[in-house]
Amino acid sequence: MALASGENVPLFSEGTASTLRLIAYLGFAVLTMIFDHRNSYLERLRQLAGGMIEPLYRVAALPSDIARTVGTSISSQQQLIDENRELRKSLTMAEARLHRLDTLSAQNARLQGLLEAQKSLGISVHLAHLINVDLDPSHRRIVLDAGRDQGVTIGQPVIDAHGVMGQIVEVLVNTSVAMLVTDPSHAIPVMIERTGMRTIAVGNKQSGDLLELANIPTSADVQVGDKLVTSGLGGRFPAGFPVGTIRDISNDRSGMFASALATPAAALNTTSDVLLLQNLPEPMGPPAENAGSGPPSQLAAPPGDSTEPPPAQPAASPALATPPASPGVNSQNSTNNPPAIDATDQGRQR
Repeated sequence: MALASGENVPLFSEGTASTLRLIAYLGFAVLTMIFDHRNSYLERLRQLAGGMIEPLYRVAALPSDIARTVGTSISSQQQLIDENRELRKSLTMAEARLHRLDTLSAQNARLQGLLEAQKSLGISVHLAHLINVDLDPSHRRIVLDAGRDQGVTIGQPVIDAHGVMGQIVEVLVNTSVAMLVTDPSHAIPVMIERTGMRTIAVGNKQSGDLLELANIPTSADVQVGDKLVTSGLGGRFPAGFPVGTIRDISNDRSGMFASALATPAAALNTTSDVLLLQNLPEPMGPPAENAGSGPPSQLAAPPGDSTEPPPAQPAASPALATPPASPGVNSQNSTNNPPAIDATDQGRQR
């Protein structure tokens, strides 16, 4: 039966011709493989065919590569963000620890300075910590964490490692209030260390961190840079504690007196630990006898002699030198016993 012209004829169809064609193809394939296996005739052809097919492989794998690259980029970016966040957190913690270490080092230095000041003072002190600052501009005061239970009393001097800060003006159970030397209502007797001139230092009203020395005679030897120390007058502040340094001197309108401004020696704005000077009782009675007092050893009496002087013998009076004659005594006895002679008369006779 004849096939239509429009129908496709299969390569391997049933029949003798198709079988022979299949055998021929198989034989050609076998011979090609044998020759190629021995002499590699088709290697160049395979390389050329692989080079032509490789772009197709890349195009086929392109969607998966793009998806993998995008996923890796997203995960890497998120990982970098997380690592950056952790690093910033670690850096912040390290900076906080460093600042804390600096603060502790500064506090340690202040406490060391207070300890050295306590050793140099040689008197009883009490360590207190500043817990609050009164911001009222009319007066300058601080609150300390020591009160009546810790033995704090009104009028107790307050110092730091650099100088006098003020005195206690109010005492509560476990806290106390100290008035600073820069308070306008505070006055402290001071002495110029260079010349020994005594005056009074009060808090300056215009400035909250200066001391004022008023009514200084123009003839007084006062210079910028002179050190002010406590004079000990009044009995409140012991003598010799640093108070401040003169920074400016000016005459008043009359020209007869001068006034000076001084910078406090104490670190009023930065100190957090202070020392409270204990009130020492005054000694009662006369001072103790010095063991080294007395006469020199070469003037002392020998060991065998008595240290007590002999009792003084009263000199006999001439009227009492001769006892009156008792009754029954004859005149012969009176003649045989001559009257006693006074020592003064004996000396005159000699």
